[in-house]
Amino acid sequence: MKRRDLVSVAGLAATVMVSGSVWAQAYPSKPIKLQVPFAPGGTTDIVARVISEPLGKALGQSVIVENKAGGGGVVGATETVRAVPDGYNLGMATVSTTAANPAINTKIPYNPTTDFTPIINIAATPNVIAVHPSFPAKDYKGFLAELKKNPGKYSYASSGTGGIGHLQTELWKSLAGVFITHIPYRGAGPALNDTVAGQVPIIFDNLPSALPFIQAGKLVPIVVAAPQRLPQLPNVPTFKEIGLEPVNRMAYYGILGPKNLPKDVIDKISNGVKKALQDPAVNKRIQDTGSLVVANSPEEFAAQIKAEFEVYKKVVEAQKLKLD
Repeated sequence: MKRRDLVSVAGLAATVMVSGSVWAQAYPSKPIKLQVPFAPGGTTDIVARVISEPLGKALGQSVIVENKAGGGGVVGATETVRAVPDGYNLGMATVSTTAANPAINTKIPYNPTTDFTPIINIAATPNVIAVHPSFPAKDYKGFLAELKKNPGKYSYASSGTGGIGHLQTELWKSLAGVFITHIPYRGAGPALNDTVAGQVPIIFDNLPSALPFIQAGKLVPIVVAAPQRLPQLPNVPTFKEIGLEPVNRMAYYGILGPKNLPKDVIDKISNGVKKALQDPAVNKRIQDTGSLVVANSPEEFAAQIKAEFEVYKKVVEAQKLKLD
């Protein structure tokens, strides 16, 4: 090959490398959509809106939260799976969309462990069984006794069939030896509204969305899924304390994208979230909901998703659960 040709090839390679570098540095060059696969008012929506503005500042572009409810989170999650892997269409990851729902619904058009790119788990969130104030019991002992005395009399609300509220309640039911009827909704917000209104007496919900109603006296907390008793609910026992440690599972709320998201894009988003969480005000807003800030690596988050999926597959098998 002549020297002139070698120079040309070298120049072309350099141009390609520079172009790739410029493209990487340019991300993001336009607003980013962060999709919440549930209706407004639930914990997923709360965490997304807490992180969106500071993340946008860290990335230098607006992060726009959009809600797309349906199918217990499947509709919105499927849209994220089908998005172009360029970092401009991200989704909120929940146990419902990446573990519980896929475990019960064999027709879901995605595999939670292979069709997403996990980026970062923002927060771990305790879950709580709460009842309407009219319920005849106000503590776990009385609650359990009432349900055992009246099998089938009571019902519980959840964010939807296959959601974490549904499968975690079914896990608890299998261990506690009780029966209550499942009433699925199109998100935690609507489920909470009907429980607060007394239309449904019981809910197993994420703490951030339930806590304001608990603090206002509109719901009564019975038991929480958390590592230890919570400062916000010091008199409420954990599932471990009542002898049901397998139910003592916290929810995760993270960010993911479609599979094959470029590593530099993953790193920018992950670092942007970590930078946002370094702001004491942002950190406090998340902790005030009862959540624990996590901010782990993409690899650690992927391992979490896989582990939860396996847990809820076993729940579905043990309870012989099927879609309504």
